[in-house]
Amino acid sequence: MQTINQIQDEIIEEFSAFDDWMDKYALLIEMGNELPPLEAQYKTASNLIEGCQSRVWLQADYQNGKIVFLGDSDAVIVKGIVYLLIKILSEHTPEEILSADLYIIPQIGLKEHLSPTRSNGLTSMLKQMKLYALAYQAKEKQ
Repeated sequence: MQTINQIQDEIIEEFSAFDDWMDKYALLIEMGNELPPLEAQYKTASNLIEGCQSRVWLQADYQNGKIVFLGDSDAVIVKGIVYLLIKILSEHTPEEILSADLYIIPQIGLKEHLSPTRSNGLTSMLKQMKLYALAYQAKEKQ
């Protein structure tokens, strides 16, 4: 099993192959297309992320001490961002997720190349993933 940092490093390397942001957006869209469609049962109001311009759903399940994230969006670039976050954080323990330094975001230049609303959406998605990790961590300790 790869660490969060190993996964980030691989993705950073993939993005570093491109200098042009149009190519990086294309890669992001391609990644979003790899995201399996989220089942209708998870496309609920409670799974919608607040603060996103487009609709983003995030489902978290706790399996064998690790959190498994599923997600989807109705916008292609945002779907790519959902894919990245899930690829990096899914199937890790709550502690790993909570202590993760997501240096990938500044390193691939994501924040400065997203519109302010998408940037807020990215922050909201991350916050929600960390909230799930906190909740499952608290459950573990009961």
